[in-house]
Amino acid sequence: MSAPPLLETRGITKRYGHVEALRGADFTVYPGEVVALLGDNGAGKSTLVKAITGTIQPDEGQILFEGRPVQMTSPLDARTLGIETVFQDLALVPDMDPSGNLFLGREILRPGLLGRLGMLDRRAMHERTVEAFTRLGVNIQDAQAKVIGMSGGQRQGVAVARAMVWASKMVLMDEPTAALGVVQSRHVNDLILRVRDQGVAVVLVSHNMQHVFEVADRIEVLRLGKRVAARRKADTSIEEVVADMTGLSVTGAA
Repeated sequence: MSAPPLLETRGITKRYGHVEALRGADFTVYPGEVVALLGDNGAGKSTLVKAITGTIQPDEGQILFEGRPVQMTSPLDARTLGIETVFQDLALVPDMDPSGNLFLGREILRPGLLGRLGMLDRRAMHERTVEAFTRLGVNIQDAQAKVIGMSGGQRQGVAVARAMVWASKMVLMDEPTAALGVVQSRHVNDLILRVRDQGVAVVLVSHNMQHVFEVADRIEVLRLGKRVAARRKADTSIEEVVADMTGLSVTGAA
């Protein structure tokens, strides 16, 4: 890649007692790309994502953002840098509508005295939510309905839209199609590409190899807590990536 990395981790180590979840993990994200972070169960993907998002702090190693070392001491640090995360469980409040979820913790207050008294500008939040859905192509039949009554695909759309509204640089997506059917998964693919086309990098963590090969520009593979491969999607195959993940050759030999 000719552009400098947007985010880079170097030698990230994380221990839980005698277990090394990450053993010097490297990872690179370039601006405006979709990069898949792959690995078998226990490879360290979730731990690396938690380190990037400030949910945990590594024992050793360095995280660089736009070429500068950064300390991710909490998820707020990541958000301040323009990084948002779509978690596997979506982390939505089911009894709230989409605008309530999009603006949770970032509510818009009414102007003047009413705002100083803590009254929310629900109309402004609703309008900005509908605008975000339109821009991202998220199809929500009733934008004022509670999330609990929505389909899995619609809830996923709300979670992605929330991340996109606030992410100026990068979105991390953890297993975004895990519980979705074929049609809903295609909608998520479209969302990922729309996010990328707006110049925001996407980190995709997924076990769905078909999904990865439909949307990723590059693929990086972790095995036993270390990066073992970094490939351009156009120059590799599912078989080669599986071999990277398992440590076996494409022919199955050790």
